[in-house]
Amino acid sequence: MTEQGHEDLRQMAVDHFWLPFHQMQDFADSPNSLRIYESGEGCWLKDIEGRRIFDMMSGMWLQAVGYGRKEIADAVYEAMQGITSNPWGGSNPNTIRLSAKIASLAPDKGSRVFLTNGGAESNEVAIKIAKKYHRIRGEEGRYKVISRAGSYHGGTHATMAAGGGGIAAPGDYGPLQPGNIHVTQPNEYRCALCAENGSCTLDCAREVEQVIEKEGPETVAAFIGEPMSITGGVYCPHDDYWPSIREICDRYGVLMILDEVVTGYGRTGKWFASMHWDVQPDITTMAKQLSSGYLPAAGAIVRKDVADTFLGGEDEKFRHLYTYGGHPIAAAAALANLKIIEDENLVENSAEMGQYLFERLQVLHRHPFVGDIRGGKGLFAAVELVKDRETKERFPAAMGIGDMITDLLDTHDLLTRADNVIPILPPLITTSDDVDFIVEGIDRALSNFASNL
Repeated sequence: MTEQGHEDLRQMAVDHFWLPFHQMQDFADSPNSLRIYESGEGCWLKDIEGRRIFDMMSGMWLQAVGYGRKEIADAVYEAMQGITSNPWGGSNPNTIRLSAKIASLAPDKGSRVFLTNGGAESNEVAIKIAKKYHRIRGEEGRYKVISRAGSYHGGTHATMAAGGGGIAAPGDYGPLQPGNIHVTQPNEYRCALCAENGSCTLDCAREVEQVIEKEGPETVAAFIGEPMSITGGVYCPHDDYWPSIREICDRYGVLMILDEVVTGYGRTGKWFASMHWDVQPDITTMAKQLSSGYLPAAGAIVRKDVADTFLGGEDEKFRHLYTYGGHPIAAAAALANLKIIEDENLVENSAEMGQYLFERLQVLHRHPFVGDIRGGKGLFAAVELVKDRETKERFPAAMGIGDMITDLLDTHDLLTRADNVIPILPPLITTSDDVDFIVEGIDRALSNFASNL
């Protein structure tokens, strides 16, 4: 593309394109600040100027198999020669095979799968299934949903109300859906409940039981949480946390929904993060790495005994659909993607490279403002920066540390979205050489940061 073509494209963006979660005035004032990517290969992206950059955040935490996989493009092309949308009341071979494949990988192999287009839809579906499940069983009063403060489960009205964290910005949209209760987010580095004790007391798990008892078990439909939190700061809870939550939910008849939109399909070194603790959720939501972002594919995996509740007559019917949910072309992309993950042992690679990444990151402790380094379960790691390592005091928001660190990493050819935490979630095809490149780039960026301070 010529330089004039670049300018024309940027002007089109200024005039007509609305980039999510960005102030479009910034691009109007400085059109060249909008990065436009035109191709990718493996873990690397290339923009229209020809610059290459390593994608340390896997798109938006979704790249498993990397960019430019011809196997997926071929599968999509072949599928387009057949059924290109689902006729009313029917399905197609790709969608059916994908549902069966997902169930075969899930903790409960007898699960039923409701397919959607993205993570927010998957969580919306899970919440609706939970409420309808209790209604079918004669417990119409169960409508409340417990979630962890600061979690991000999507941008629909129902999912904004669950956690209210990340880019949801619930304060922008008026009253949210009633019946949402927030509890403390597990955070062993900055725990609001047991920080003074020096070790985890599982008070954050016990708080869930206290809230259920306070609200009345007969009013609580579900508990939803990410098994390992990305929005909360890339945290992995204490090993006893999820078994404790499972026991509490069972005791009070509350459905447990695990939001594995980010953690599913190998990100944590297991097919699903719940497998680290041998915990079986009632509903698992998934998206992102199901198709590595080649086409929108997502869904909710519903445990057999919960799904079977919906068998019967008109009253038991789940009256919900998405026009493009389970789209045959997206299903073909997802099937090809899962085949690559299996054939190339990428779940195992995530576990091995994740451990190597965590070990290599320890060198960053040489910087006095590195407060915590998290990782060790797959390619799911983070570095938290602090003003004072002893007190864990954060840098003032007015410093704009997130933009500063993101820009410094960019100068070392690393793409991510940082704030006081630098998330590190590269594609599952990451090699040891890639890990070395990541750690060395972060190390140099932090040295630059120290000089700027």
